[in-house]
Order: sequence, then C-alpha cells, then structure tokens
Amino acid sequence: MENFKYKILVLSDLNKSASTTLKSSVSLANMINAKIELFHVKEHIDIINTDNQLSAMRILNEEKNNTKKEIEALVNPVSKTYNRTIDYNFSFGNIKDEISDYIKTSKPDIIVLGQRDSPPFQLIGDSITRFVLKKFNGVIMISSNENALVPNEKMSLGLLNGSNSIFDNEFSKDLITHTTAPLKSFKIINSQKERDDNASINGEKLVEYVFEQNDSAMTTLSSYLIKNKINLLYVDRAKNKTTNSTQTPLKEVVSKLNVSLLVSRA
Repeated sequence: MENFKYKILVLSDLNKSASTTLKSSVSLANMINAKIELFHVKEHIDIINTDNQLSAMRILNEEKNNTKKEIEALVNPVSKTYNRTIDYNFSFGNIKDEISDYIKTSKPDIIVLGQRDSPPFQLIGDSITRFVLKKFNGVIMISSNENALVPNEKMSLGLLNGSNSIFDNEFSKDLITHTTAPLKSFKIINSQKERDDNASINGEKLVEYVFEQNDSAMTTLSSYLIKNKINLLYVDRAKNKTTNSTQTPLKEVVSKLNVSLLVSRA
C-alpha cells in the first residue's frame, strides 16, 4: 500500500473543464506525494420529477449507473496516462449539505475546485467556491482552465503580496522544490513610496512586480500573471498580516484573476 503524505479531494461538477482540473490535481499530487479522490454531487431535483415511487427508484438507479460511467470516462484516461490511482465517489442530494458531510468524512488536507466559466462570486447567492472557502480551513486550490498545471512538469509559482507564510509549513516547502526559479512576487500597494526593495523572502531570490492601488490594478495584475506564464498564485488568507501591501479581498482575487490559485490555510 502506497504511503501518502497528503490527501487531495477534488470537488467536480463534471463540466467540460473537469479533465483540466483533474490533470492539475494530479500535477499537485505528484509534487507533494498526495492521494487523490474525486467527489461529485447531483441535486435530487435534477434527477427525479415524478411522484411515482417505483418510477423514481428506477430513474435513480439509472442515474447512478450513468453518473458512475460519466465519472469513469473522466477519471480513467487521466489515471492511465499519468499512472495515478484516482479514487472517486458521488452522491445525490443537496449539493452544499453533501459536500459538507463528505469533507467531514474524507478529512482531506487539500481541496481542489475547478474555475467556473463565470466568476464564482458573481453567481446568485453563495457559490460553491465561496461555500468551500468558508467551510474548509485547509489549503484550497482553485484550478484555472488556462495555463493549467501539467503533471511531471515544473510550474511557475507566484506570490500575491509577497507573503512569508508559504515557507511556514512542510506542504509549501515540498511544493517549492517543483517550481521554476526565481519565485515571482506580485504586490499591490497604496503608494510607490511604500515599496520594499528587498527582493527576497526567507533567503529565496524574487522577481518582484509592484502595482499601485487603483481601479485598474487587478486588471493590470491579471495581465502580468498571464505574461509571466504563472501556473499557480499563492494567496495568504491569514487574517492578521503585517505588510505594506494593500489587503485585496479574497473575493476579488478569485473573481478577477484568471490563474490557478493556491489559497493558504485559514
């Protein structure tokens, strides 16, 4: 039996970008020696639209078989290509309730979510992304559909506002050994007068990009991330940070940056 250091839970709605999200999860798992498990939830209301109990049971059984086949069609090619065992499970019911219960049962170290076509925080009510960020205090990766992580290839890691916290735990240190050098830091500050010219963190050399806070700061930042081919942007969600950088709300980071995000523990 393989001895894994971490457990990754991939929450998937099996949409058209699910394969990209799963490949990014495999890439992350290879870097940190993690087990991968995929979980999918389908609302009962989307399946059963009859009051007849026998018909409802038949429809439910058919849907279970169809869902199993759909997940296997997603998982098996990725598993075979990258020689990775990917466990999976699914359930029917209220999406948020089922996810909450499964997180408690599975006890993952990292949760991976796919990036939706529309910004997650502009959906009506609480999106699944926001829900998971509130519910789960561990590391969360929000996988982008563009410039995604590629298994067995080094990635280009960026730091948002140059947080030292990425060096604070073994998980992050494992990750950094698989990144291209140098690390790149992206800061949004209130004034150029506040700029810190110390282009290193914890002894690691940095290439630093500094942007002044204004209405177009996030658009400019997004452009620089793409230009630098950043595969993964580390975001510290710690509540009490001491830095010259402005505290860009996590909601804004998730909704406006089209790059994979690695959100730290709460």
